[in-house]
Amino acid sequence: MKLTLQQLKVFATIARYGNLGLAANELCLSKGAVSQSLQELERQLATPLFDRIHPRLQLNNEGRLLQPAAEELLTRMQDIETLFSPDAEPSGQLRLGASQTIGNYLLPTLLASSKQELGLPPRVTITNTHQLCHLLANFELDLALIEGQNHHADLVSEPWLNDEMLIVAHPDHPLARRSRLSLSQLSDETWVLREPQSGSREQFEQQIQPGLPRWQAGLELNTLEAVMLAVEKGLGISFISRLAVSDRLQAGRLVAFSLARHFPRQLSLIWHRQKYHSATLRRFLQFCRAQEGALPQPLADITTRTKAQ
Repeated sequence: MKLTLQQLKVFATIARYGNLGLAANELCLSKGAVSQSLQELERQLATPLFDRIHPRLQLNNEGRLLQPAAEELLTRMQDIETLFSPDAEPSGQLRLGASQTIGNYLLPTLLASSKQELGLPPRVTITNTHQLCHLLANFELDLALIEGQNHHADLVSEPWLNDEMLIVAHPDHPLARRSRLSLSQLSDETWVLREPQSGSREQFEQQIQPGLPRWQAGLELNTLEAVMLAVEKGLGISFISRLAVSDRLQAGRLVAFSLARHFPRQLSLIWHRQKYHSATLRRFLQFCRAQEGALPQPLADITTRTKAQ
């Protein structure tokens, strides 16, 4: 049996795209060459690696077994190219994911400070926690920074930074100047929320909704900016990260209700447990773990308060 790196590269690319034509475009090969390479790999392994459901190819059990090993070998080869061939095609680029709060309000600061650790600028995907976990499980990302919970058995979560959720409203809201509100006092309020399966929506469903005898669903939006603008226009109240809303609170465009309890939440680093940690990934993880002292002020304040408790 003589497997080649090219065969494994073709296999891994088909696994990511689920389509021969898309894989061929990514590899700059003809569709016939990609098909032939896959057939030869399956012949040598004496087993099909995909279920053919035209026009898609879906990994079968044998393919899912091969995928992490193939991805690891290809990543190691990229490391070797980076070390010994400065003029080679750029390799070792980190495929980084971030949920929306982190991606929009924390990640730019991290990336600006981590040029030395990253080398090449990372390829960044910003979406909700559920989608990030799906991409990680399929080896389409190397690492994600999330604000929700990981429910996937193949992924490893590492606690990272502390955040806090706030209930915010327009400054003229009747409850804006009340102190130590209970959740029951927010019954009948209209809520502007993120979409299902986002970290913020999951936090609302776990921490707020059970304490509301009644509540009214208002707008459901898929970006934090849209949620905050809707609240600014008086279309309802919302449950939002302090990290995301701090600028609007300081400017007086929104107010945070004074509540009888706090709603802390954990930001996490997450990766596939079978993912090979390249030198670039190891350096970036180390950099992230060392960021507590260089946080934007809202997170620094929360972290300090959490340690004091």
